Amino acid sequence: MGRRLRASPAFRGMAPFPLRPVQNNKQHTSMTEIQPLKYTGPTAMQAVPLPGTQRDGYSAVYRNVAYSDKLIETNDPSIRTMYENFNKGCELNPKGKCLGHREYDRQTKKWSPYIWETYEQVRKRRDEFGSGLVKLHDDIVKPSKQSQYTVGLYSNNRPEWTITDLACQAWSLISVALYDTFGADASAFIINHSEMSTIVASIDHIPQLLEISERCPGLKVIISMDPLNEGELPGRSKLDLLGAIAKQKGIYLTDMSEVEEIGRAFPRKHNPPSTSDISTINYTSGTTGMPKGVVLTHTNARAGVTGCELAIGASTTSDIMISYLPLAHIYQRNNEALAFARGSAVGYFHGNILELIDDIQELKPTIFCSVPRLLSRIGAAIKAGTVEAPGLKGAISRRALAAKLAQMEAGGSNLHPVWDVLWSRKIRNVLGGRVRLVVTGSAPIAKDLLQFLRAALACDVVEGYGLTESMAGAVVGLPGDCKPGHVGPPIPTVEVCLQDVPSMGYSAKDSPNPRGEMLLRGPLIFKEYFKDEKKTKEAIDEDGWFHTGDICEVDSLGRFYIIDRVKNFFKLAQGEYVSGERIENTLLGATTLLAQIFVHGDSLQTYLVAIIGPNPDTFAPFASKIMNERISATDLTSLRKACADPKVRQAILKTLDRASEKRGLKGFEKIKNVHLCLEPFTVDNETLTPTLKIKRPQALKLFRKEVDALYEEAKRDEKPMEKARL
Repeated sequence: MGRRLRASPAFRGMAPFPLRPVQNNKQHTSMTEIQPLKYTGPTAMQAVPLPGTQRDGYSAVYRNVAYSDKLIETNDPSIRTMYENFNKGCELNPKGKCLGHREYDRQTKKWSPYIWETYEQVRKRRDEFGSGLVKLHDDIVKPSKQSQYTVGLYSNNRPEWTITDLACQAWSLISVALYDTFGADASAFIINHSEMSTIVASIDHIPQLLEISERCPGLKVIISMDPLNEGELPGRSKLDLLGAIAKQKGIYLTDMSEVEEIGRAFPRKHNPPSTSDISTINYTSGTTGMPKGVVLTHTNARAGVTGCELAIGASTTSDIMISYLPLAHIYQRNNEALAFARGSAVGYFHGNILELIDDIQELKPTIFCSVPRLLSRIGAAIKAGTVEAPGLKGAISRRALAAKLAQMEAGGSNLHPVWDVLWSRKIRNVLGGRVRLVVTGSAPIAKDLLQFLRAALACDVVEGYGLTESMAGAVVGLPGDCKPGHVGPPIPTVEVCLQDVPSMGYSAKDSPNPRGEMLLRGPLIFKEYFKDEKKTKEAIDEDGWFHTGDICEVDSLGRFYIIDRVKNFFKLAQGEYVSGERIENTLLGATTLLAQIFVHGDSLQTYLVAIIGPNPDTFAPFASKIMNERISATDLTSLRKACADPKVRQAILKTLDRASEKRGLKGFEKIKNVHLCLEPFTVDNETLTPTLKIKRPQALKLFRKEVDALYEEAKRDEKPMEKARL
């Protein structure tokens, strides 16, 4: 039932690399022979330019220094697909913890400790659910002559999501995730575009699915992750009520427990995938238009796991990871695949992101994968209780921080024999006390925040860069490298090249470092955009290079820096080109006052304006001083009043002006006027993608009135100044 694929266009025109990993021309037969690159000091090379690969308009091709001779697909010849990836974890740790969740106690109104299923138990549930899924396909879907069997996943992170995905892997089915926050139009588009016949969903999404089912003629089966019959009176169960609606619409409705029971009665043999089979079609959340379906094969997925293991080190059977970033995004799916490959445990948050810290402190994870927006909140909370605290506690914290920052600035470690014991040990309890590795991705992180977390948490904190098209990872910082700003060298399953962008002034011949659009190539890179040959050809050129759209710089050690975005720039009235996203990232990294910022420029105007969402934790004390009244970070009424206060707005502008000067922004890149609003951009108002990237057209449409008012206000302020000069 799995769809077979021809050779990926990403491989066309490139020098062939072997199916088996090679280092120093030696054939590898065991995982232990291939080791991750170790950070050996501030002057050690991390990636190297390959001799003879530079050409006009392009930099040399860069590869990880430890694997410069050949790109690899896997660091373990026994693991070549995602099916084998999970089976390896079962082999390594059959009785060990695999999937954990918390249950809500209605009497105590509290969440329980984590309840665990072992690898052996999860494997059994995978087999039973998968057998039942195939049986339903044969009985219900196949007679409708569907061309392929695509299974949808539609829920928050939870064990049932993963068990469904594992079942798809075991029977070569194609899994497609819907974001938990997607609306009806986007969901219907993906269901139809991917030819989805079956959806496994949490019960809260089933009414929406039934509502749009008439727009999705290929949808035949909906399976609830939650029980539909919990002993209610006949005719009053969720199955009876929802089932009647489903029957009218020609949908077969059941729940996971029933499908597992069917699987026990009709067991099926696995139909393992080949390396070229589709593992998943991952729809990008999309900052413009409808999402694109990124086709990722089992080779791509396994290369993602391999590359990250070799970059930051493999997990172990004693590691625990918390799962809360959307599983619909490839970043979190790759994180879990990393855990399963080595028999590590994965615990799911209970569903409320505002209470994530409670889950973390209960779970006590050793690996914490996150995004800058959340890390900023965590960092602000730690600062409030340490370096910003009054009295002796604050004084000691500032001294500890200064000592550790100075040590890192000098090229040293973030570990300190004294301050780790006296200061960092208590801070680490915020994340449960056991975290050894923090990974940040999805968006740039402020340098100051990154260094603060490294100092405060006394563990490895690394930043990585990747896209859905590169299975989440592409370049990742090395544990131990405490220089901020870069996202590390290429992982061993991809090579990188920079292409000139003359219109933006970037060239591979720039001094002191080459700059240009980042191009990626290798077994990591996606197969194609599903049913979209035109966009595939636009993204992957004839030589197999995937054009990311991100502008990068590479330093003398082979570390990459994301500095701009190809498409996110506009022209001002005086003819200057401006990158709004680059300015946004610069200012977010320069001050903790901002939680969100949207910079806008107009071809009829000579300056920039911005919509800003302040960070309540830092904005409240800032505004309190200006307004001479106490404002709490939790008092929404007072915060809204502060956002509207002209003096506060002017103070924010002055802060941004100083930050712009400090970070080297040009005069035309400075913000002239601002509108302050508490959390202006959200997934619900459709100005943020589920991965928290701003949808620029939608953001401008929502705040068009405010943007126009900012320009008018700035013009009024300019006129008195012009008269004064006359």
